[in-house]
Amino acid sequence: MNGRAYFIVFCVMGALAILSSTMSKTPVLNPFAVSLGTPPDLIGIIAAASTIPGILISLPAASLSDIFGRKKVLLFAAFIFASAPFLYLGITSWWHLVLVRFYHGFATAMFVPVAEAAIAERFSAKRGERMAAFNSATYIGRGIAPFLGGSILFITNYGFHTLYIAVAIAGCTSFAIALLLLSENKTIPSANIAPQPVKAKIATGKMFQGWLKVARNRGALIVSFVQACQYYAYGVMEFYLVQYMIEVAALDALLVSIVIGVQVISLIVFRPILGRLSDKYGRRLPIILGCTLSGALLFLVPFTTHFAFLLAISIGYGVGFVMVISSTSPLMCELAPPNLIGTSMGFLSTIMDIGQTLGPIISGIILATVLSYTGLFTSLTILLIASAIIFTISNIGKHQHKPLETQTIS
Repeated sequence: MNGRAYFIVFCVMGALAILSSTMSKTPVLNPFAVSLGTPPDLIGIIAAASTIPGILISLPAASLSDIFGRKKVLLFAAFIFASAPFLYLGITSWWHLVLVRFYHGFATAMFVPVAEAAIAERFSAKRGERMAAFNSATYIGRGIAPFLGGSILFITNYGFHTLYIAVAIAGCTSFAIALLLLSENKTIPSANIAPQPVKAKIATGKMFQGWLKVARNRGALIVSFVQACQYYAYGVMEFYLVQYMIEVAALDALLVSIVIGVQVISLIVFRPILGRLSDKYGRRLPIILGCTLSGALLFLVPFTTHFAFLLAISIGYGVGFVMVISSTSPLMCELAPPNLIGTSMGFLSTIMDIGQTLGPIISGIILATVLSYTGLFTSLTILLIASAIIFTISNIGKHQHKPLETQTIS
């Protein structure tokens, strides 16, 4: 299989995997959690449970893939995508749902940073475009998920088990493709794969050395902070926008799925375009404009209940969000030496998941106060505008980047 065909099949595998994981939560997770009698003040924990593994495993998994290669990590992630959906069928209590969501989260936590690292190495001259194209492929799955999941819930009158069977089918298909693809392609590259078996002690030492280099890099920290702020807001939008549209706007499941789905479609359409532009013109301006645009639009959410307005806000927010994330990942690679691309992607993913984990939890607390939805969405606006200001004054991306060995915190 040639490189182009391999990339296309790799994208199909990623799209199905993310379709499966997204359909397990959007728009089903909130109503499923409510049906299980989840206490209102704890419902944010269910939303955050699947992002906690990203904090725990993204960095170690990506770092080990620098040392041992990408294949084993990707196959294990694909197995979790396939096995986790079946566990939802046996859930009878809200805390069971927390445990299943936690397990399911390991799949994306391992898969995304390692896949991005492999692509960044293969296509170093066009890494922004190719990484964006791969992520757009995964967002095709993410975009289909709300429409398909919402339609299943609408047709079955919130038949949760039927939906999770569909989730299982998508996950198993992705795993089957992974087995065929990765068994055929014997060399998923890693710039730092040792030619001989590496002892556990040596591997651990190399892994911690890589972490230290990334953690001491000022540019890597600021880019990761911007990414974390974006996913903090995205995690809240993904979960509490659904609740807002059901409770306040009184939209049915089909209209809710449309509002969420078109946001993801905007990510699919604009991410390769903006990734190509960032390759050509630089990463800095898209990040600043994207943070500002997404923050401004979130402020408007609690002031409307009209479907058309919510649809427009959702699309605009998606464009602002993708302006940022189409540039942060390739910028992070450019701040890393070749042998630490996986580690840098894992570090970015870990900090991102911290943001996405904290988002629903903190926002759930805000929502429970008298500030309600107005306070919730205003807090997101403040955070995103602040991240734009911090990135602007940092001058990251303004001049030629130095490698991690020399660019450290003063």
